[in-house]
Amino acid sequence: MAQDRSGGGKAFPILLGVVLVLIGAVLLVGGIKLVGLGGSPYYLLAGLGLIASGGLIAMRRPFGVWIYVLVFVATLAWALWEVGLQAWPLVPRLVAPLVLLVLVLLVLPGIGGARRTVTGLWAALAILLVAGGATVYFANWGPEPLPLPAANGIASDTQAGADWTAYGGTYGARRYSSLNQITPDTVSRLKPVWTAHTGDLPSERAKGKYGAETTPLKVGDSLYLCTPKNILIALDPATGKERWRHDPKVADDWIPYTAACRGVVYYASPQAVPGRACGTRIIEGTLDARLIAVDAKTGKPCEGFGKNGEVDTKLGMGAVAPGMVSITSAPTVVRDTLVVGHQILDGQERYAPSGVIQGFDARTGELKWAWDMLRPDLNSLPPEGQEWSRGTPNMWTTASGDEQLGLVYLPLGNSAADYWSGLRTPIENQYATSLVALDVATGKPVWRFQTVRNDVWDYDLGSQASLVDFPTAAGPVPALVLPSKQGDIYILDRRTGRPLTPVEERPVPGGGLEPRLRAATQPHSAYHTLRKADLTERSMWGMSPIDQMICRIQFREADYRGFYTPPIADAHYVEYPGYNGGSDWGGVAVDPVRGIIVANYNDMPNYNRLVPRKEADAKGWTPRSQARGDTLKGGAEGAGDPQAGTPYAIQVNAGWRLPFTGLLCKSPPYGGIRAIDLKTGKTLWDKPLGTARNNGPFGIPSMLPVDIGTPNNGGSVVTAGGLVFVAAATDDLIRAIDLRTGKTVWSAVLPGGGQATPMTYAVNGKQYLVIMAGGHHFMETRVSDALVAYALP
Repeated sequence: MAQDRSGGGKAFPILLGVVLVLIGAVLLVGGIKLVGLGGSPYYLLAGLGLIASGGLIAMRRPFGVWIYVLVFVATLAWALWEVGLQAWPLVPRLVAPLVLLVLVLLVLPGIGGARRTVTGLWAALAILLVAGGATVYFANWGPEPLPLPAANGIASDTQAGADWTAYGGTYGARRYSSLNQITPDTVSRLKPVWTAHTGDLPSERAKGKYGAETTPLKVGDSLYLCTPKNILIALDPATGKERWRHDPKVADDWIPYTAACRGVVYYASPQAVPGRACGTRIIEGTLDARLIAVDAKTGKPCEGFGKNGEVDTKLGMGAVAPGMVSITSAPTVVRDTLVVGHQILDGQERYAPSGVIQGFDARTGELKWAWDMLRPDLNSLPPEGQEWSRGTPNMWTTASGDEQLGLVYLPLGNSAADYWSGLRTPIENQYATSLVALDVATGKPVWRFQTVRNDVWDYDLGSQASLVDFPTAAGPVPALVLPSKQGDIYILDRRTGRPLTPVEERPVPGGGLEPRLRAATQPHSAYHTLRKADLTERSMWGMSPIDQMICRIQFREADYRGFYTPPIADAHYVEYPGYNGGSDWGGVAVDPVRGIIVANYNDMPNYNRLVPRKEADAKGWTPRSQARGDTLKGGAEGAGDPQAGTPYAIQVNAGWRLPFTGLLCKSPPYGGIRAIDLKTGKTLWDKPLGTARNNGPFGIPSMLPVDIGTPNNGGSVVTAGGLVFVAAATDDLIRAIDLRTGKTVWSAVLPGGGQATPMTYAVNGKQYLVIMAGGHHFMETRVSDALVAYALP
């Protein structure tokens, strides 16, 4: 008996027709809703077309094929009208319709299509794919990078070379190295030379809470690092061989949102006697908020520091539940004073423990001063029965310091309960989300610069400020580069806090649940911003027209009036950028000789809603101190945070992801890396950071080596050799980027996620590159305990 010439016999047209009708029905129903919200009519019309096409194809009528071809041509025209030739926005608009077009053309011969017609349609499709693909490829090639500014020759002792002596290279936090052995011409020969394993992997209970964010130090003949649970380790920097380790035995209960230790302190006492113990020491802060000091040569506790090498920084804070107070960033030493801030667990309760800043004697561990912004007269431990002011803004990230000026620069966060401001004091509002300069001799504020007024967006300053000599007509001025989560980059005189580049007050949306407390304007940097244009319905994404339509519906249902849209409770609201930046704890790198800032950044919204207290209580959202069940369980930060003591909890959909595919609603890229002229603020080049190899729908890695620009955590390092080294993205790669062009000239696969800032150093004239590849739960990258070193053969 004769068979159909194509398409699996009689069943295939029926099956394909049913699929088209079902897809069309979904698009029609969703399209009606979207049009009712004021959105695009495309989905409604496409749904009608697919229903008609599918019905006719199921009845074996060739006209159904022509209807689908018409729908596809209209879809192509609509897609080009909406987003032009931008590659990633075209994906959900065209890829799935193109796959359906292929299936429809396959069925045509079996339902009576003429051979000449079929051949013509296939030829037209082939021409479209070749010509269209080439056009889109060249349209997305990107602009040519601007030439680098002429080298200004400004260099100082605030840069790293053979050693890397502080978390940011030095306490000036430039993340710049004067080493130049590895260059764009030689980097292709870079190979792994050793891998050290810390042995610190999450227990069964702590899985989903680890993030190995450490950047090691290299001083003299040793490499020093801390692990997520604060194990201190010294290694031979040439071989990776372990010299000693010290485990302070931190319990899992004290893990806050993430088990992380970003770095340690190397301190050499001016009164050190050669050969005497602890003349040079390694100091770290722990997840349970202790300071630990050990001998840099042996790893043994420094008995003269606190009690047997330990100081409990929680003294004076009153009641502290495990996990509520921790130290995850390296302290900063200026003039022998160890300046310490704390991570106070976000979103738990309005009157969480204090954000007090403390200054300790780096030799003895004795408290020299404390800065409690609500009790400025209290410069030491509170009297018995009292405690430092609860719920005040804290410094969870890393400070920088100026030894000559005797100042330490504190990037402050927000008061406890980020998304509700009605219970904050005027003094808290004055200092929150500000860079504050303290005199390390007294612990008293010298100046402050605020980036957000009355912050209800969790836009705390997460980045370490970088010390630079800023070129002006009157000569170099001692300055700071201050990145922010909003994407704005500010240049401040580090002596006074005065902006050296224009800062503009611009109107922002009002209203929300606390309209009288919202500022009419907010400061914006006119020097440079990493922030992109406000979102529109066209910015929505997905893997297909269906989930893109769902994102469009969510966008139309939410309150979004641009940057600084305030929180609401009766619907969702869009916060863009989200709380991950812009710039976060990785900060920026600065080449002081070439005068270039290198900034990697995130570009994602959050989809939020304030949750009334009664509803939050019904969901069982309680603060860490009252948590029922395992206190270490939970989702992304803000995903059901109780904000106890306020009228509202907060629900944050970080990145604005769809639950069934896991994809983000905003079109890529989600992260990038940019070179900026320090003098002018002009962008020299801007590239997506991160490939799609580990990303895909339903959590399935696509393995595509295509630059999509992924979310990223961790910073970069720039060298005199003309290279930028950075990992940070979700693709588990470390890469070298040519500083002149922004082109990736080398990359290597890491054994785990590279959510840490790399560092570089030299041993016997040989340059090494080191990265902690420990993975990160928030970034959903592979967990590992590997520290990897690379060098030229």
